[in-house]
Amino acid sequence: MTQRTVLVVLFDGVQSLDVTGPSEVFAGAEKHTPGTYRLCTASPDGAPVRTGSGLTVVPDRALSDAPGPHTLLVPGGEGTRRPDPRLTDWLRRHGPRAERLVSVCTGAFLLAAAGLLDGRRATTHWAHCGRLAREHPAVEVDPDPIYVRDGHVATSAGVTSGIDLALALVEEDLGRRAALTVARQLVVFLRRPGNQAQFSAQLAAQTARREPLREVQHWVTEHPDADLTVEALAARAALSPRHFARAFRTETGTTPGRYVDRVRLEHARRLLEDTGDGVEEISRASGYGTPEAMRRAFVRALGTSPAEYRRRFRSVPTRS
Repeated sequence: MTQRTVLVVLFDGVQSLDVTGPSEVFAGAEKHTPGTYRLCTASPDGAPVRTGSGLTVVPDRALSDAPGPHTLLVPGGEGTRRPDPRLTDWLRRHGPRAERLVSVCTGAFLLAAAGLLDGRRATTHWAHCGRLAREHPAVEVDPDPIYVRDGHVATSAGVTSGIDLALALVEEDLGRRAALTVARQLVVFLRRPGNQAQFSAQLAAQTARREPLREVQHWVTEHPDADLTVEALAARAALSPRHFARAFRTETGTTPGRYVDRVRLEHARRLLEDTGDGVEEISRASGYGTPEAMRRAFVRALGTSPAEYRRRFRSVPTRS
């Protein structure tokens, strides 16, 4: 079996979990199947680096002495705001030689600065997607998924999504059983689908300032199977449908319909992840009415069917 070298780049201001999360995944896979991964860390000059949380990390070597990697992993952190030119220059020269280029969180900015994301679809932490798009217009930035694969380049969102991506790569390399073993050791899901949204409906929308609108938001999340038309929600807020729709969008940043769609999708996801309820039962409980309506919503938003979504998360018996 071919051993794959995973080279993790270090720099001052790096996010420690961006380094240790994926590293633990690959190290766990190496323990499960010896001889499959070789982990190596390197900083621009081989000197210790200080992470954003104040920890000191000692690299194995300098980048100039680093082995040619199969997987080159670039973490994020505050240090990506003013990157070391030695690092971006090294990435520009050596990045294209790696069989896989991987970034975690704002590590995407380092890949972009080195020109390695030009013409590619990529993501980063949702709070920084706008900046990535502005500073690097040649990159097609997708703010929604927890990770994006474009050819041999993979970019991920915030901290824990780096673990999801690393598990997906282990599954690709060694199979589902090995990835599942590592996931169980780390007490995480085998892997969330890359198309899963980065945050919940409640986080995606702002909380309305006015009490009637806040009450409607809470009521929607607690009753996804109810009549959630604009007319019905406007009646709960004691507003006309037109006034309600305008006020809701102004105060939450999204339309009532889109908010309802997100709540229902999130509710269905949780039931698929945490229960053994059948798809038909979940579709009714989540307000879709029919399994086909729920399937269309999942494919549109996540690029996968409810059945496939559940398979990736859990192995639970379902009730017909």
